[in-house]
Amino acid sequence: MKLDFNKKYNTIAVYSFIVICCSLVFYNILTNINDVKNGLNILTSTLQPFVIGFIIAYILNFILVFIEEKVLSKNIKKEKSKRAVSIISTYVIATFILYLFVLFVLPQLVDSISGLVNDVPSYINNATIMIEEVSKNIDIDEQYVDLVLEKWKEFINLTASIISNLLPLIGALVKTIASSIWNIILGIIISVYMLIEKEKFIGLGKKIFYAILSKKNAEIVINLGRRTNDTFGKFLSGKIIDSAIIGVLTFVILTIVKMPYTLLVSVIVGITNIIPFFGPFIGAVPAFIIIMFASPVKALWFLVIILIIQQLDGNVIGPKILGDSIGISAFWILFSILVAGKLLGLVGMIIGVPLFAVLYSVIKDIAEIRLKEKGLPTETKDYM
Repeated sequence: MKLDFNKKYNTIAVYSFIVICCSLVFYNILTNINDVKNGLNILTSTLQPFVIGFIIAYILNFILVFIEEKVLSKNIKKEKSKRAVSIISTYVIATFILYLFVLFVLPQLVDSISGLVNDVPSYINNATIMIEEVSKNIDIDEQYVDLVLEKWKEFINLTASIISNLLPLIGALVKTIASSIWNIILGIIISVYMLIEKEKFIGLGKKIFYAILSKKNAEIVINLGRRTNDTFGKFLSGKIIDSAIIGVLTFVILTIVKMPYTLLVSVIVGITNIIPFFGPFIGAVPAFIIIMFASPVKALWFLVIILIIQQLDGNVIGPKILGDSIGISAFWILFSILVAGKLLGLVGMIIGVPLFAVLYSVIKDIAEIRLKEKGLPTETKDYM
Protein backbone atom coordinates (compact mmCIF):
# COMPACT_ATOMS: atom_id res chain seq x y z
CA MET A 1 0.00 0.00 0.00
CA LYS A 2 1.36 3.41 -0.96
CA LEU A 3 1.64 5.88 1.91
CA ASP A 4 0.25 9.33 1.42
CA PHE A 5 2.96 11.57 2.86
CA ASN A 6 0.62 14.52 2.70
CA LYS A 7 -1.41 12.96 5.49
CA LYS A 8 -0.35 14.26 8.87
CA TYR A 9 -0.33 11.00 10.87
CA ASN A 10 1.40 8.92 8.18
CA THR A 11 4.20 11.46 7.99
CA ILE A 12 4.59 11.53 11.78
CA ALA A 13 4.65 7.72 11.90
CA VAL A 14 7.32 7.41 9.22
CA TYR A 15 9.55 10.05 10.80
CA SER A 16 9.09 8.44 14.23
CA PHE A 17 10.12 5.07 12.81
CA ILE A 18 13.23 6.61 11.20
CA VAL A 19 14.19 8.34 14.48
CA ILE A 20 13.76 5.08 16.45
CA CYS A 21 15.88 3.13 13.95
CA CYS A 22 18.63 5.77 14.03
CA SER A 23 18.54 5.79 17.84
CA LEU A 24 18.89 2.00 17.97
CA VAL A 25 21.80 2.07 15.53
CA PHE A 26 23.50 4.84 17.52
CA TYR A 27 22.95 2.92 20.78
CA ASN A 28 24.45 -0.26 19.32
CA ILE A 29 27.47 1.70 18.10
CA LEU A 30 28.04 3.17 21.58
CA THR A 31 27.62 -0.16 23.38
CA ASN A 32 29.93 -1.97 20.94
CA ILE A 33 32.44 0.79 20.37
CA ASN A 34 35.45 -1.58 20.41
CA ASP A 35 33.92 -3.79 17.73
CA VAL A 36 33.16 -0.69 15.68
CA LYS A 37 36.78 0.48 16.04
CA ASN A 38 38.05 -2.94 14.97
CA GLY A 39 35.73 -2.89 12.00
CA LEU A 40 36.89 0.58 11.01
CA ASN A 41 40.53 -0.53 11.34
CA ILE A 42 39.88 -3.51 9.07
CA LEU A 43 38.08 -1.27 6.58
CA THR A 44 40.90 1.30 6.70
CA SER A 45 43.61 -1.31 6.15
CA THR A 46 41.60 -2.82 3.29
CA LEU A 47 41.12 0.53 1.58
CA GLN A 48 44.67 1.76 2.26
CA PRO A 49 46.06 0.71 -1.17
CA PHE A 50 43.20 2.55 -2.88
CA VAL A 51 43.81 5.69 -0.78
CA ILE A 52 47.54 5.55 -1.58
CA GLY A 53 46.74 4.96 -5.24
CA PHE A 54 44.36 7.92 -5.34
CA ILE A 55 46.94 10.25 -3.74
CA ILE A 56 49.67 9.11 -6.15
CA ALA A 57 47.34 9.44 -9.14
CA TYR A 58 46.14 12.88 -8.05
CA ILE A 59 49.69 14.22 -7.67
CA LEU A 60 51.02 12.62 -10.87
CA ASN A 61 47.99 13.80 -12.82
CA PHE A 62 49.53 17.29 -12.92
CA ILE A 63 52.52 15.91 -14.82
CA LEU A 64 50.29 13.75 -17.00
CA VAL A 65 48.08 16.69 -18.03
CA PHE A 66 51.14 18.84 -18.80
CA ILE A 67 52.65 16.13 -21.04
CA GLU A 68 49.35 15.47 -22.83
CA GLU A 69 48.38 19.10 -23.38
CA LYS A 70 51.75 20.82 -23.81
CA VAL A 71 54.13 18.17 -25.16
CA LEU A 72 52.15 15.57 -27.10
CA SER A 73 49.06 17.48 -28.22
CA LYS A 74 50.49 18.14 -31.70
CA ASN A 75 52.69 15.06 -32.06
CA ILE A 76 50.20 12.25 -31.31
CA LYS A 77 46.58 12.43 -32.44
CA LYS A 78 45.19 9.11 -31.18
CA GLU A 79 43.93 9.52 -27.61
CA LYS A 80 44.84 6.01 -26.47
CA SER A 81 48.38 6.30 -27.80
CA LYS A 82 48.76 9.76 -26.27
CA ARG A 83 47.53 8.49 -22.89
CA ALA A 84 49.88 5.48 -22.97
CA VAL A 85 52.95 7.58 -23.83
CA SER A 86 51.97 10.22 -21.24
CA ILE A 87 51.55 7.67 -18.44
CA ILE A 88 54.88 5.98 -19.22
CA SER A 89 56.61 9.39 -19.33
CA THR A 90 54.94 10.48 -16.09
CA TYR A 91 56.10 7.44 -14.12
CA VAL A 92 59.59 7.62 -15.64
CA ILE A 93 59.88 11.26 -14.50
CA ALA A 94 58.54 10.44 -11.02
CA THR A 95 60.91 7.46 -10.69
CA PHE A 96 63.86 9.56 -11.84
CA ILE A 97 63.08 12.29 -9.27
CA LEU A 98 62.79 9.68 -6.51
CA TYR A 99 66.06 8.06 -7.66
CA LEU A 100 67.90 11.39 -7.52
CA PHE A 101 66.54 12.04 -4.01
CA VAL A 102 67.60 8.62 -2.72
CA LEU A 103 71.00 8.80 -4.44
CA PHE A 104 72.08 12.35 -3.60
CA VAL A 105 69.83 13.96 -0.98
CA LEU A 106 68.89 11.18 1.44
CA PRO A 107 72.47 10.02 2.33
CA GLN A 108 73.65 13.59 2.92
CA LEU A 109 70.52 14.29 4.93
CA VAL A 110 71.17 11.30 7.22
CA ASP A 111 74.84 12.29 7.52
CA SER A 112 73.87 15.84 8.49
CA ILE A 113 71.49 14.61 11.18
CA SER A 114 74.05 12.09 12.48
CA GLY A 115 76.76 14.78 12.58
CA LEU A 116 74.42 17.17 14.36
CA VAL A 117 73.53 14.57 17.00
CA ASN A 118 77.22 13.77 17.58
CA ASP A 119 78.26 17.44 17.75
CA VAL A 120 75.48 18.61 20.10
CA PRO A 121 77.36 17.77 23.36
CA SER A 122 80.41 19.83 22.34
CA TYR A 123 78.18 22.71 21.19
CA ILE A 124 76.33 22.68 24.50
CA ASN A 125 79.56 22.61 26.49
CA ASN A 126 81.09 25.52 24.53
CA ALA A 127 77.92 27.59 24.83
CA THR A 128 77.69 26.97 28.59
CA ILE A 129 81.33 28.04 29.09
CA MET A 130 80.74 31.18 27.01
CA ILE A 131 77.66 32.14 29.07
CA GLU A 132 79.57 31.68 32.33
CA GLU A 133 82.51 33.78 31.09
CA VAL A 134 80.23 36.57 29.85
CA SER A 135 78.35 36.65 33.14
CA LYS A 136 81.62 36.93 35.09
CA ASN A 137 82.93 39.76 32.89
CA ILE A 138 79.70 41.76 33.14
CA ASP A 139 79.54 41.24 36.90
CA ILE A 140 75.86 40.28 37.07
CA ASP A 141 74.25 39.35 40.37
CA GLU A 142 74.82 35.66 41.14
CA GLN A 143 71.10 34.84 41.48
CA TYR A 144 70.44 36.16 37.95
CA VAL A 145 73.37 34.15 36.64
CA ASP A 146 71.97 31.01 38.25
CA LEU A 147 68.56 31.76 36.79
CA VAL A 148 70.01 32.22 33.29
CA LEU A 149 72.04 29.02 33.59
CA GLU A 150 69.01 27.10 34.84
CA LYS A 151 66.83 28.27 31.93
CA TRP A 152 69.69 27.59 29.53
CA LYS A 153 69.98 24.01 30.80
CA GLU A 154 66.23 23.51 30.40
CA PHE A 155 66.45 24.80 26.83
CA ILE A 156 69.46 22.57 26.13
CA ASN A 157 67.76 19.48 27.53
CA LEU A 158 64.67 20.13 25.44
CA THR A 159 66.66 20.80 22.27
CA ALA A 160 68.97 17.85 22.85
CA SER A 161 66.02 15.50 23.31
CA ILE A 162 64.42 16.76 20.10
CA ILE A 163 67.64 16.42 18.10
CA SER A 164 68.49 13.02 19.59
CA ASN A 165 65.05 11.79 18.53
CA LEU A 166 65.60 12.80 14.90
CA LEU A 167 67.38 9.59 13.93
CA PRO A 168 64.87 7.31 15.72
CA LEU A 169 62.10 9.32 14.06
CA ILE A 170 63.63 8.74 10.63
CA GLY A 171 64.09 5.08 11.52
CA ALA A 172 60.45 4.78 12.56
CA LEU A 173 59.38 6.49 9.33
CA VAL A 174 61.48 4.11 7.24
CA LYS A 175 60.10 1.15 9.23
CA THR A 176 56.52 2.34 8.64
CA ILE A 177 57.17 2.73 4.92
CA ALA A 178 58.84 -0.69 4.78
CA SER A 179 55.92 -2.34 6.61
CA SER A 180 53.51 -0.74 4.12
CA ILE A 181 55.64 -1.54 1.07
CA TRP A 182 53.08 -4.03 -0.30
CA ASN A 183 50.28 -1.48 0.03
CA ILE A 184 52.50 1.12 -1.67
CA ILE A 185 53.19 -1.26 -4.55
CA LEU A 186 49.46 -1.97 -4.87
CA GLY A 187 48.82 1.78 -4.63
CA ILE A 188 51.19 2.45 -7.54
CA ILE A 189 49.46 -0.22 -9.65
CA ILE A 190 46.04 1.19 -8.73
CA SER A 191 47.22 4.74 -9.57
CA VAL A 192 48.14 3.57 -13.09
CA TYR A 193 44.61 2.23 -13.66
CA MET A 194 43.12 5.43 -12.20
CA LEU A 195 45.12 7.58 -14.61
CA ILE A 196 44.34 5.35 -17.58
CA GLU A 197 40.58 5.50 -17.00
CA LYS A 198 40.20 8.74 -15.05
CA GLU A 199 37.57 10.09 -17.47
CA LYS A 200 35.59 6.86 -17.12
CA PHE A 201 35.65 7.07 -13.31
CA ILE A 202 34.53 10.70 -13.44
CA GLY A 203 31.76 9.80 -15.88
CA LEU A 204 30.67 6.94 -13.63
CA GLY A 205 30.46 9.28 -10.66
CA LYS A 206 28.36 11.75 -12.63
CA LYS A 207 26.09 8.91 -13.78
CA ILE A 208 25.47 7.84 -10.17
CA PHE A 209 24.72 11.40 -9.03
CA TYR A 210 22.26 11.93 -11.87
CA ALA A 211 20.63 8.58 -11.00
CA ILE A 212 20.08 9.19 -7.28
CA LEU A 213 19.56 12.97 -7.27
CA SER A 214 17.39 15.36 -9.20
CA LYS A 215 19.06 16.89 -12.25
CA LYS A 216 19.43 20.28 -10.52
CA ASN A 217 20.98 18.81 -7.35
CA ALA A 218 23.24 16.50 -9.37
CA GLU A 219 24.58 19.48 -11.33
CA ILE A 220 25.19 21.33 -8.05
CA VAL A 221 27.19 18.38 -6.64
CA ILE A 222 29.17 17.96 -9.88
CA ASN A 223 29.93 21.66 -10.01
CA LEU A 224 31.09 21.51 -6.38
CA GLY A 225 33.36 18.58 -7.20
CA ARG A 226 34.80 20.42 -10.20
CA ARG A 227 35.40 23.55 -8.10
CA THR A 228 37.04 21.51 -5.33
CA ASN A 229 39.35 19.77 -7.79
CA ASP A 230 40.36 23.07 -9.44
CA THR A 231 41.06 24.76 -6.10
CA PHE A 232 43.00 21.86 -4.58
CA GLY A 233 44.83 21.13 -7.84
CA LYS A 234 46.02 24.68 -8.43
CA PHE A 235 46.94 25.22 -4.78
CA LEU A 236 48.79 21.95 -4.14
CA SER A 237 50.66 21.87 -7.46
CA GLY A 238 51.59 25.55 -7.12
CA LYS A 239 52.70 25.11 -3.50
CA ILE A 240 54.84 22.05 -4.30
CA ILE A 241 56.59 23.89 -7.15
CA ASP A 242 56.99 27.03 -5.04
CA SER A 243 58.42 25.08 -2.09
CA ALA A 244 60.84 23.18 -4.35
CA ILE A 245 62.12 26.49 -5.76
CA ILE A 246 62.50 27.96 -2.26
CA GLY A 247 64.33 24.85 -1.05
CA VAL A 248 66.79 24.93 -3.95
CA LEU A 249 67.26 28.71 -3.67
CA THR A 250 67.93 28.38 0.08
CA PHE A 251 70.45 25.59 -0.56
CA VAL A 252 72.34 27.65 -3.16
CA ILE A 253 72.52 30.78 -1.00
CA LEU A 254 73.48 28.91 2.18
CA THR A 255 76.15 27.00 0.26
CA ILE A 256 77.63 30.27 -1.05
CA VAL A 257 77.83 31.80 2.46
CA LYS A 258 79.16 28.46 3.84
CA MET A 259 76.38 27.93 6.36
CA PRO A 260 76.59 24.73 8.47
CA TYR A 261 74.14 21.88 7.83
CA THR A 262 73.16 23.46 4.52
CA LEU A 263 71.24 20.51 3.08
CA LEU A 264 69.36 19.72 6.30
CA VAL A 265 68.32 23.35 6.77
CA SER A 266 67.28 23.70 3.11
CA VAL A 267 65.10 20.57 3.29
CA ILE A 268 63.42 21.87 6.46
CA VAL A 269 62.77 25.27 4.87
CA GLY A 270 61.48 23.74 1.63
CA ILE A 271 59.12 21.23 3.26
CA THR A 272 57.65 23.64 5.82
CA ASN A 273 57.12 26.23 3.08
CA ILE A 274 54.24 24.05 1.83
CA ILE A 275 52.28 25.27 4.87
CA PRO A 276 50.82 28.70 4.03
CA PHE A 277 51.49 31.72 6.24
CA PHE A 278 53.08 29.85 9.18
CA GLY A 279 55.38 27.66 7.07
CA PRO A 280 58.37 30.05 6.93
CA PHE A 281 58.25 30.61 10.69
CA ILE A 282 57.82 26.90 11.47
CA GLY A 283 60.85 26.07 9.31
CA ALA A 284 63.01 28.98 10.45
CA VAL A 285 62.86 28.16 14.19
CA PRO A 286 64.40 24.63 14.14
CA ALA A 287 66.82 25.67 11.40
CA PHE A 288 67.95 28.67 13.49
CA ILE A 289 68.48 26.45 16.55
CA ILE A 290 70.50 23.92 14.51
CA ILE A 291 72.78 26.62 13.07
CA MET A 292 73.05 28.41 16.42
CA PHE A 293 74.75 25.38 17.98
CA ALA A 294 77.49 25.61 15.36
CA SER A 295 77.75 29.42 15.15
CA PRO A 296 75.48 32.01 16.83
CA VAL A 297 76.69 34.68 14.41
CA LYS A 298 75.81 32.59 11.35
CA ALA A 299 72.43 31.79 12.94
CA LEU A 300 71.64 35.53 13.00
CA TRP A 301 72.77 35.84 9.38
CA PHE A 302 70.51 32.90 8.55
CA LEU A 303 67.50 34.81 9.90
CA VAL A 304 68.38 37.75 7.65
CA ILE A 305 68.80 35.47 4.64
CA ILE A 306 65.56 33.57 5.26
CA LEU A 307 63.69 36.86 5.74
CA ILE A 308 64.92 38.08 2.33
CA ILE A 309 64.05 34.74 0.68
CA GLN A 310 60.56 34.74 2.16
CA GLN A 311 59.97 38.34 1.07
CA LEU A 312 61.05 37.30 -2.43
CA ASP A 313 58.73 34.30 -2.28
CA GLY A 314 55.76 36.25 -0.90
CA ASN A 315 56.00 39.14 -3.35
CA VAL A 316 57.47 37.63 -6.53
CA ILE A 317 57.77 33.83 -6.76
CA GLY A 318 54.57 32.83 -4.94
CA PRO A 319 52.19 35.20 -6.80
CA LYS A 320 53.73 34.22 -10.16
CA ILE A 321 53.16 30.51 -9.52
CA LEU A 322 49.97 30.48 -7.44
CA GLY A 323 48.31 33.59 -8.86
CA ASP A 324 44.82 34.01 -7.39
CA SER A 325 44.17 30.29 -6.98
CA ILE A 326 42.82 30.72 -3.44
CA GLY A 327 40.54 33.73 -3.76
CA ILE A 328 40.31 34.51 -0.02
CA SER A 329 41.88 37.24 2.08
CA ALA A 330 44.87 36.87 4.42
CA PHE A 331 42.53 36.86 7.45
CA TRP A 332 40.61 33.82 6.20
CA ILE A 333 43.88 32.08 5.28
CA LEU A 334 45.04 32.55 8.88
CA PHE A 335 41.64 31.42 10.20
CA SER A 336 41.57 28.28 8.05
CA ILE A 337 45.12 27.26 9.00
CA LEU A 338 44.48 27.64 12.73
CA VAL A 339 41.14 25.79 12.72
CA ALA A 340 42.17 22.99 10.33
CA GLY A 341 45.52 22.63 12.09
CA LYS A 342 43.75 22.22 15.43
CA LEU A 343 41.37 19.59 14.04
CA LEU A 344 43.64 17.68 11.63
CA GLY A 345 47.17 18.54 12.72
CA LEU A 346 49.89 19.01 10.09
CA VAL A 347 47.70 17.68 7.29
CA GLY A 348 45.05 20.23 8.23
CA MET A 349 47.57 23.07 8.05
CA ILE A 350 48.41 22.01 4.48
CA ILE A 351 44.91 21.35 3.10
CA GLY A 352 43.04 23.80 5.36
CA VAL A 353 43.39 26.76 3.00
CA PRO A 354 42.01 25.17 -0.21
CA LEU A 355 39.33 23.36 1.83
CA PHE A 356 38.15 26.61 3.40
CA ALA A 357 38.37 28.37 0.01
CA VAL A 358 35.86 25.84 -1.41
CA LEU A 359 33.51 26.24 1.57
CA TYR A 360 33.85 30.02 1.37
CA SER A 361 32.96 30.04 -2.34
CA VAL A 362 29.92 27.79 -1.76
CA ILE A 363 28.60 29.97 1.08
CA LYS A 364 29.27 33.07 -1.02
CA ASP A 365 27.31 31.66 -3.97
CA ILE A 366 24.35 30.63 -1.78
CA ALA A 367 24.26 34.05 -0.11
CA GLU A 368 24.39 35.89 -3.44
CA ILE A 369 21.61 33.72 -4.91
CA ARG A 370 19.38 34.48 -1.91
CA LEU A 371 20.16 38.19 -2.16
CA LYS A 372 19.29 38.24 -5.86
CA GLU A 373 15.98 36.51 -5.14
CA LYS A 374 15.22 39.31 -2.66
CA GLY A 375 16.28 42.01 -5.12
CA LEU A 376 19.23 43.10 -2.94
CA PRO A 377 22.78 43.97 -4.07
CA THR A 378 25.38 41.19 -3.90
CA GLU A 379 28.57 43.25 -3.44
CA THR A 380 29.92 43.40 0.10
CA LYS A 381 30.88 47.07 -0.30
CA ASP A 382 27.19 47.93 -0.61
CA TYR A 383 26.69 46.81 2.98
CA MET A 384 29.70 48.61 4.45
